[in-house]
Amino acid sequence: MLQLNIINENPQRVIELLRIKNFDAETLVEEIQELDRKRRETQKKMDDGLADANKLAKEIGILFKSGKGSEAGALKEKSAGLKKETQALGIILEEAKSALDEKMLLLPNLPHPSVPAGNSEEDNEVLESKDHKTDLPEDAIPHWELAKKYDIIDFDLGAKISGAGFPFYKGKGARLQRALINFFLDEARKAGYCEYQPPLFVNEDSAYGTGQLPDKDGQMYYIGEDNLYAIPTAEVPITNIYRDVILSLEDFPIKNVAYSSCFRREAGSYGKDVRGLNRLHQFDKVEIVQISHPENSYDTLEEMRTYVTSLLEKLELPYRILKLCGGDISFTSALTYDFEVYSAAQKKWLEVSSVSNFEAFQSNRLKLRFRGEDGKTQLAHTLNGSALALPRIVAALLENNQSAAGIIIPEALRSYTGFELIS
Repeated sequence: MLQLNIINENPQRVIELLRIKNFDAETLVEEIQELDRKRRETQKKMDDGLADANKLAKEIGILFKSGKGSEAGALKEKSAGLKKETQALGIILEEAKSALDEKMLLLPNLPHPSVPAGNSEEDNEVLESKDHKTDLPEDAIPHWELAKKYDIIDFDLGAKISGAGFPFYKGKGARLQRALINFFLDEARKAGYCEYQPPLFVNEDSAYGTGQLPDKDGQMYYIGEDNLYAIPTAEVPITNIYRDVILSLEDFPIKNVAYSSCFRREAGSYGKDVRGLNRLHQFDKVEIVQISHPENSYDTLEEMRTYVTSLLEKLELPYRILKLCGGDISFTSALTYDFEVYSAAQKKWLEVSSVSNFEAFQSNRLKLRFRGEDGKTQLAHTLNGSALALPRIVAALLENNQSAAGIIIPEALRSYTGFELIS
């Protein structure tokens, strides 16, 4: 959530920056400022009324002590009237606060000045591209056919048991999944991240804290009886560790990593782009989260970008890094780098990671603060990234490493898989 002072100090700048995200904020900003004015005016009236009531209470006490009961009685009637007025103002104040909060939740985060304008993924800026030579056989096939050929992923069984988008991994396919998870976690620990194993379900406050609600409500699985949401990423429980927490300067940098299953409804997804592992309702992912001092958060973002790049290098996958344009960046992010791997058999790029700086947007919702050298509290910055999401990594590994002998496992994974070839 944006800080209210940022809106009030320069509303036109907020409107102009959000145009980069193709978001028309003019009316919403005006409504927010009007509700804030109403809130402040009502608060002042209420404070003045309470001050008058306190003053009257003292005068009434003095009059009673002086034996002037009739005069005290008249003031008591006036005091009772003031009490009713302040109670009514209290109701108006709470309504104004609630309405203001609802409007504030509708505003996206402001994009960083470097975010390029654009309407869709076609307008994203390619920052880096790395090819790895792939000598595929002439009869190269996509991963869903490879999965069936080598009996390592069963999409039909998943559809029978749960529905489309819930595959069964089996044999060497299951071992490859486990190998990737352990590889990503070990690499993260070497890079100084503390490992967590988080809950897979979170409450409403947690989903609001990291910005999934209300923006992504339709994409989340919801358990109504318990008022819980299945997590779309470990970012949600890991970042919420610090909800309502005041950190000290010595706590920075905070670097956490977590493996979890992730759940997304992917409403509206259909067609060729959802085949095989391209788009799932349940998938595994290793997530990195950092809590940073505001002065260092963009250095931290670059550090995370370098780290994710190193994983793709070790997996020997062709990849590219994109800076997302305003039309493709998320509601909560200020700046996002997307990582894509090239799927040789499908002849297309597949997103496998997003690394984002949310600046103080999540922290403001979470009330995640730190105490500076002057003793005053201010909002920390939050960042997160996939390191990495498994389904499309598996798809690219299968497709790019297929050979006449079978699927060749990259060197970095062999000590984890216990085999060099899927055949």
